[in-house]
Amino acid sequence: MERGVWWATVHENHKESDMTEQLTHMQCGGEHSRGPTVRTYKGVIMVGCLKEASAKQRPERRESEEKEERVPTGPWQQAEDRVRQSTPLVSFRMDPFADTLQRLREAFVSGRTRPAEFRDAQLKGLSRFLRENKQLLQEALAQDLHKSAFEAEVSEISISQNEINLALRNLRTWMKDEKVSKNLATQLDSAFIRKEPFGLVLILSPWNYPLNLSLGPLVGALAAGNCVVLKPSEISKNTEKVLAEVLPRYLDQSCFAVVLGGPQETGRLLEHKFDYIFFTGNPQVGKIVMTAAAKHLTPVTLELGGKNPCYVDDNCDPQTVANRVAFFRCFNAGQTCVAPDYVLCSPEMQAQLVPALQSAITRFYGDDPQSSPNLGRIISQKHFQRLRGLLSCGRVVIGGQSDECDLYIAPTVLVDVQETDPVMQEEIFGPILPIVNVRSLGQAIDFINRREKPLALYAFSNSSQVVKRVLAQTSSGGFCGNDGFMHLTLASLPFGGVGSSGMGNYHGKFSFDTFSHHRACLLRRPGLEKIYAIRYPPHTPRNLRVLLMAMETRSCSCTLL
Repeated sequence: MERGVWWATVHENHKESDMTEQLTHMQCGGEHSRGPTVRTYKGVIMVGCLKEASAKQRPERRESEEKEERVPTGPWQQAEDRVRQSTPLVSFRMDPFADTLQRLREAFVSGRTRPAEFRDAQLKGLSRFLRENKQLLQEALAQDLHKSAFEAEVSEISISQNEINLALRNLRTWMKDEKVSKNLATQLDSAFIRKEPFGLVLILSPWNYPLNLSLGPLVGALAAGNCVVLKPSEISKNTEKVLAEVLPRYLDQSCFAVVLGGPQETGRLLEHKFDYIFFTGNPQVGKIVMTAAAKHLTPVTLELGGKNPCYVDDNCDPQTVANRVAFFRCFNAGQTCVAPDYVLCSPEMQAQLVPALQSAITRFYGDDPQSSPNLGRIISQKHFQRLRGLLSCGRVVIGGQSDECDLYIAPTVLVDVQETDPVMQEEIFGPILPIVNVRSLGQAIDFINRREKPLALYAFSNSSQVVKRVLAQTSSGGFCGNDGFMHLTLASLPFGGVGSSGMGNYHGKFSFDTFSHHRACLLRRPGLEKIYAIRYPPHTPRNLRVLLMAMETRSCSCTLL
């Protein structure tokens, strides 16, 4: 391969002759440049500008170095890195997503996704994907996160299947036009809300629940009749591979695609116009997604995170609270966006709660939690290092052990934690539970309200009045009294954040509504012009009175107009 700047595109419909013709007007400056050229290298079309370096510009090199540059091997990125070392004049990169997005847009415009029968078939395909690849999915989740079969079944596979089943049972009902009340002026008209698909939808899913948080939104998007691009997280690489290689076999590939890549590829993907973007991840990346969407005025749902408070009242059973808090804090190794992130309680309750938490952790995971098959692992070295740094906050009273080779962080409880400590400045996303002391319920509520609105909030008390007061005087995406994130198991409840923890919601019918444009429709007869003429000039006081009365918002069965 000649020296110069080369960009690659992989597309079966492109030919060298076609590409060369498209590049005839491309200018490559410099006295030694030879203009835009197309070459095929190992089945990959390479587009770029050749550069002939003069003897003065080109230093002496060993023959092995010459050979290495002429014939790049390995992944394309490695070849790209090598050719970038030559002096670049002009670079030209083919868009790797353009053909896929065009194919999906054409399918949507054709109306292919709109019939109920098509949507039904896609949902049934998703269901078959889960049934026929259950073991493969469990293995991928175990490799990515050390998820037990129990956790994989409960939080990934079954919950996704339940969403599919609900959509299949209710699809035609959800799709029906929704009649609305009318005023006197519209009694002879037909007024309704029609649920229309947005068009081309992008779903960006995270690594912590890579199956559930991919398929959950996908169910709603397909049920609503959209074409979908799914971008799973590259961090949970084994599950990503299954989603990319296996899932498309069960869906109509003219209307669905999986795209892969890291932050750079995602950034390029977001340069395109989508009709809706659904993102699950942290607030920092959420801002990037929202900024990209704003360039095209694309609506978004942002499922973000935050620090979820857990208030423990003095009037409660410490062991019951400890069982539930420890379970939900350590589920998926604490890598859950709705997990209790910190406990607020009095010093007196802390003295009872700590030994109860130790008892619960020992019963759940044994004396050596690292050997327990029921405790997951941290997803990556990067996140492991971040979590290990948080162990220096406050004072460790339970756990605190870590093993970098195993990506293991022990279930840990911290006390003497200050509001300004690093562990209280970011979402923990690991099996670490700080306890912050407050003297009263009012102080706890003030502490919660001083911070950003969380995705979830928990309150434990034998007094329903205490729980209801926390509910009434705080704000969060979701709320649960006397338990952990069980509200997520109800498809009848919307799941979503508020403020910095997100915008929009989904689950069940809420997913269908999220991915549907609610179109306001009114159908009027072409006749009866004498009745409707009351609106036209010249205006009179009498006509104004009658018109205002007819336009009042109230239930009316009169048919005068």
